[in-house]
Order: sequence, then structure tokens, then C-alpha cells
Amino acid sequence: MLELRPNCENCDKDLPPNSEEAMICTYECTFCQPCVDTLLSNVCPNCGGNFCPRPIRPQVARRSGVGISYQPASQKRVNTRFSKDEICSFTDSVKNIPPADR
Repeated sequence: MLELRPNCENCDKDLPPNSEEAMICTYECTFCQPCVDTLLSNVCPNCGGNFCPRPIRPQVARRSGVGISYQPASQKRVNTRFSKDEICSFTDSVKNIPPADR
């Protein structure tokens, strides 16, 4: 089950569980859509993978025991350990490689 991290790891923007702006990589690194499109060029600065929209956990338990009230989103904020220069250097070296070939 996804953690549904509460913020963009770069700009620290709040990304609530129902955010349509939240993007994740295969390791669930979480960034907002504007950071993914501009600074990151669709390259995760942690693993080099690409991003996809983070699924939205159902607000209503339409199946018994399944929904945000049963499996709440994480409250632990995560921030990247890399500087903007390190991120730019890394993403520039990877962004022209198709995600399937990274």
C-alpha cells in the first residue's frame, strides 16, 4: 500500500491524499507536478526513474475496511537531500534517456 506522503520533496508544497498534483516514482518519491515538469524534467533525483500521477485513495469505504479512514495517509514529511545544483546536474544527464532504458 502506498504511503501517500504529504508533501513535495523539493518545494515542500502540501500534497494531501486527494491531490491531483502529486507525482511518484517507482520508489514512491513524491513531488508536485510543477517541480516534475520544470526542475526535474520527469527524472527522479533519487533513483533516475520517471514519474506518474499518484493514485488517490478512496475517501469512502466502498468495500469493507478499504479507504482513507482505514489506511490513512502518512504524516511524515520527506525532503530531498540534494541541492538544486546537484538535482539539475543529475537530471540533465538522464532526461534524454527514455524511462524504459534508464
